[in-house]
Amino acid sequence: MEQKSSDSSTVKSSRDENNVNAVRSAASSPSSLSNYGYAEQEHAKKEEDEEIGFAREEDPGASLEDEEAAAVQEQTSPELLLLLLRTGFEEDKNFHVVLNSVIAGRYHVTEYLGSAAFSKAIQAHDLHTGIDVCIKIIKNNKDFFDQSLDEIKLLKYVNKHDPADKYHILRLYDYFYYREHLLIVCELLKANLYEFHKFNRESGGEVYFTMPRLQSITIQCLEALQFVHGLGLIHCDLKPENILVKSYSRCEVKVIDLGSSCFETDHLCSYVQSRSYRAPEVILGLPYDKKIDIWSLGCILAELCTGNIDLNKTSVLGTLPNDSPATLLARVIGIMGPINQVMLAKGRDTYKYFTKNHMLYERNQDTNRLEYLIPKKTSLRHRLPMGDQGFIDFVAYLLEVNPKKRPSASEALKHPWLSYPYEPISA
Repeated sequence: MEQKSSDSSTVKSSRDENNVNAVRSAASSPSSLSNYGYAEQEHAKKEEDEEIGFAREEDPGASLEDEEAAAVQEQTSPELLLLLLRTGFEEDKNFHVVLNSVIAGRYHVTEYLGSAAFSKAIQAHDLHTGIDVCIKIIKNNKDFFDQSLDEIKLLKYVNKHDPADKYHILRLYDYFYYREHLLIVCELLKANLYEFHKFNRESGGEVYFTMPRLQSITIQCLEALQFVHGLGLIHCDLKPENILVKSYSRCEVKVIDLGSSCFETDHLCSYVQSRSYRAPEVILGLPYDKKIDIWSLGCILAELCTGNIDLNKTSVLGTLPNDSPATLLARVIGIMGPINQVMLAKGRDTYKYFTKNHMLYERNQDTNRLEYLIPKKTSLRHRLPMGDQGFIDFVAYLLEVNPKKRPSASEALKHPWLSYPYEPISA
């Protein structure tokens, strides 16, 4: 085997092509950027529309366990099934958006927001409630349809347990089948953290992600995770694209995209999380739980602090699109220290990255030869020169390699850094 340093190749991963957030041009005003639709107004649904099959709530008296089981087993609404039986999935996979048209006699289309791999997003004015909403239009494809139904079920379940909208999770307002497409109506928010950071930097504005704002974003994300984890769910795909801004001035955010989420009691998929935010236990093929979301949050905070959340810049724990998971492990070891021997011994996929002597390696795709990876020793203090000591201690707390020692969301909320008295954020 040849030896090579791992540091030069462990740069930020490509953005997930299946990201459901619609991406707007950085030339747009940040106040109008919207990636999966979300707004600052509280949405109060005033009436049911029988024509579009508005979903009804379950019995509020049911126990949490019963509701979890119901959420897992809940079937597609009869209205949707009837429409599918009548129409099927047609050859035309696209929905043609017409500005100023009215969808389902209710939603006046005001703006096209963008498209993603399996959906497009539009802004519309709800003629029944008088507020602006985001409508996500799912492409006419059975796999996309099924995945979207899973997300609808989880959003209904989560929103039901947060009627006052306290826990910073996207609000689902409506969903229906229209012209061979499933449409999902959600609150209208602004840009995701990735797009907002990109716009902020390219426009030459002052640095937005200051310590007080990072503290505020952290608290909101942890409160969202604490709530979701309390319902037995793991988000499984926390990343900057899945945290959207609700208010720039007040630094309010919301967590979105439950499409990859699962219950802890489910048969857990071995391939979860976007690579740059993937926890070591997932890479090694170990059993995992809600602690993987805590790891992802630690990676996000480190990136926001450094400002390196671009595709072609080195982030704290990021990789390039073609880099192997072994490269990410090398960076983790170099910054956070060695991986627990018990974890290596029990990992189903440890052999893919480590020799029997626990030497890290990868196969060179050009030569097909195995090469040792030598982690470059460094530290969070070196990687996060812009952060104060309290912030660095907190990020290190979240990025504990051993999940058994990594804090839960509830435990992380008690960390001293989150109560440090920074200057108030001016609205």
